[in-house]
This record gives sequence, structure tokens and C-alpha cells, in this order.
Amino acid sequence: MERAEMQRYLDRLLEVERFKDYCPNGLQVEGRATVKRLVCGVTASQMLLDAAVERRADAVLVHHGYFWRGEDGRITGLRKKRLATLLANDISLFAYHLPLDAHPQLGNNAQLGRLMGWLPEGRFGDQDIGWVGRLPQPVTLGALTRSLAARLGREPLMLGEPERIVERIGWCTGGAQGYFEQAIACGVDCFVSGEASEPTTHLARESGVAYLGVGHHASERYGVQALGAHLAEAFGIEVEFVEVPNPV
Repeated sequence: MERAEMQRYLDRLLEVERFKDYCPNGLQVEGRATVKRLVCGVTASQMLLDAAVERRADAVLVHHGYFWRGEDGRITGLRKKRLATLLANDISLFAYHLPLDAHPQLGNNAQLGRLMGWLPEGRFGDQDIGWVGRLPQPVTLGALTRSLAARLGREPLMLGEPERIVERIGWCTGGAQGYFEQAIACGVDCFVSGEASEPTTHLARESGVAYLGVGHHASERYGVQALGAHLAEAFGIEVEFVEVPNPV
């Protein structure tokens, strides 16, 4: 598959132009013109890039790439090493942030809901990032927490009473604790995201709505895997997801 064709296809599929984001989406670093072997991962860390070099990948596809708004733009230190790895090995870097969160089938939120068997009913929040729906059947918050821990391989942070009954649920992967109030306004019993911040505890206590922080990395593994699998099926390229452990 030609690199330029992959770029056009992914940009259209994920509707990149629809989103206002904190980083550029799409091709961030240009490598060789043809992509036969693709490595996928959550974040374009040095460990992931080294794995891509070891696997002789032509391109890397991630959710968290580079060039975030407000960060120091100088190419020094760790940033220099990462970019040097890509450039020296002629490896392209594709990164899709909010577009991959929001995609209705392949996105992080769609895939987390599918993994957990949740039944989507609508969207909420800025750019329709958040999802709202129902559980197949009501369960206690404790049981929901255990189910998430088993599937994601990480013990969630639980803010709420374990015996509380959860039926209506909201979710948004990654660092989406800022959407908690909007989820509360949607009438959910519990909101699931990747992280919590200091105000999150108070919102949960005062609203009576439970909050589960299941891990930023743990909640955002699945979109890039689904997107990679889609590319493999559609274009016959070799795709491998590489897990780089991250407890956050």
C-alpha cells in the first residue's frame, strides 16, 4: 500500500477535518513511500519505535503521537531521539487522537463499549466524544468494577458505594474526567474514564453518581487495534499491535 494512499484513506475514514484537536492528526513523520508492514501501539514512545525497527516496520500507527499544542517545539533530548529513530529507519508515523476516540465503529469508545457489552444510546460532550448507554442488565458498582478489571487487566479506581446499582452508564476513554459533569447531566448511574483528578472525588460524592477510573492506557488500547485490523483486512498489509506496558 502506498503511504500517500494510506494517509488519504485514514484521513477520510476518521473524518479528520471535522475535529478541533490538540495535535496534528494524520501523517506526522514521513517515511518510505510503500507500507507493507505496520506496527500499531497506543503511544509513540521510544519502546514502541524500537519494536517497530526490530520488526522492520514501514510505518507506525498510534493514538498518541507528537507535536502537542503548547509543548516546547525544540527537537532536543528525548524528542530528538524519537524522531531520529523514525528518520534513520525511514519509518512513517501516523497518529490519530480525537478522530480515533470518536469513530462510531473503530474508535476507542466504540471498542470499549463493545468489549464490555454495553448498549450505546447516544453521544454527549464536545465534538460528541462521550458515549452514553445501558448495561445489558443492572449490576452493582462492585460487580462492574470487577468486570472491568478482568477485561482490562488493571484494577480501576472506584469512587462510589460498591453496592450501588448501575444500569445507565456513560463512558469516555483516556483523560476524560472533565466530561464527568456532562455525563451526570445525562442521567447516568456511573461514568467510566481513564483517569481521575482531585475534583472528581467531590463530584462523585456530591452528585451520588459513581466514577470509575480504569486507566488511560488500558482504556485506549482497542481503537488502534481495531483500526489496524481494518487496514490489514482491507489492503492485505501485515499489521502487529505491540503492547508497551503503562500503569497509568
